[in-house]
Amino acid sequence: MADAASRLRSLAERMLGAPLPLRIRAWDGSQAGPPGAPALVIRNRRALRRMLFKPGELGLARAWVAGDLDVEGDLYTALEATAGSVWERGEDARTLTQALRDPEVRAAGRELLRLVGPPIPPAPPREEVRRRRHLHTRRSDSRAISHHYDVGNDFYELVLGPSMVYSCAYWEDGGSLESAQRDKLELVSRKLGLTPGQRLLDVGCGWGSMAIHAAREHGVSVVGITLSQEQAAFARKRVADEGLTDRVEIRVQDYRDVVDGPYDAISSIGMAEHVGAERYLDYARDLYGLLRPGGRLLNHQIARRPQRDESAYEVDPFIDAYVFPDGELAPIGTTVTQLERAGFEVRDVESLREHYARTLRRWVTNLEDDWGRAVRLTSPGRARVWRLYMAASALAFERNRIGVNQVLAIRTPDPGTSGLPLRTRTWNT
Repeated sequence: MADAASRLRSLAERMLGAPLPLRIRAWDGSQAGPPGAPALVIRNRRALRRMLFKPGELGLARAWVAGDLDVEGDLYTALEATAGSVWERGEDARTLTQALRDPEVRAAGRELLRLVGPPIPPAPPREEVRRRRHLHTRRSDSRAISHHYDVGNDFYELVLGPSMVYSCAYWEDGGSLESAQRDKLELVSRKLGLTPGQRLLDVGCGWGSMAIHAAREHGVSVVGITLSQEQAAFARKRVADEGLTDRVEIRVQDYRDVVDGPYDAISSIGMAEHVGAERYLDYARDLYGLLRPGGRLLNHQIARRPQRDESAYEVDPFIDAYVFPDGELAPIGTTVTQLERAGFEVRDVESLREHYARTLRRWVTNLEDDWGRAVRLTSPGRARVWRLYMAASALAFERNRIGVNQVLAIRTPDPGTSGLPLRTRTWNT
């Protein structure tokens, strides 16, 4: 009988209908596949059972998070090699039901069943969120935010670096991650036209970096809101250490509960992805109502590519189960439309897609360079989630599967005076 690696490679190619671009190294020590290619390491039969009982991306993710599946060699190369057959199948890819109509696939499935041993479905890794309908209530949003952000500030500091900014940096050639993040915060400040004495609301303030930068560098008073208790505690300490407690207030508060407007400006950086499609218009209207006439909103948000049938959009199962529960992405056109429906005048849209790819690669490097400490600070499974999610996301930005945009919108007064210069983009000079 053939060794496990050869059998698995043959089965995979029959089920995918294409050559497998990776080597396979199986639990019995056998290997099969192109020499020099990254190896998919299948440590035990349990990895196969996970993929069998949850075919597709979620089964692979469970095996990866549990440590039953690994990659030997460069992770980016492995993800690139498998993108077309596993991660990026697209709208025209055949469904599992369609695939199972193929006699060759059914035969391969029967052989896989014989190989995996007792057909007992393994329990999901403990890092997986138990799925539910996307409610986007205050309670469900708070739980989702806690799942992602309350995993330890020390872990985030290891990944993000001293800037503690969890959104894409704004890169100049040769700059450091810290300087690129500082440049991004300054870019947001300039787009908002911040001047001393103004009030800024920072929605989804994270660990306080934008709030501190705006208060320290531009003399504004800032209210930063987050749903994460750990973020708020960290941000408040940073504010105190900077001597800015008279100008920066950090609250654990839902944006729907902010009632102390008007504000001169609102920054929403990497937060709107958590709002959900059904509630996005309400979110935009809430922010519009919190701005004074002439006030500006800077909405910094990840976008996906539009689909021919938008009703068929589904959240990525790995991201939904392990990274951002209840997070949803929308095309940039949809976001602009919703902001305009809320009353905003959209004045500028800038894509930072390549900037985010570069940022994510730096975060992956930070994680890999201090892997042992990262595991100690959280868990092996959580660290593996982050490594896979950030590496795959970097490639998704590079391949234009997703993008990120800064949208500058204004609550333009009735006379129509926007307050912007005739020549925009002066913030980039």
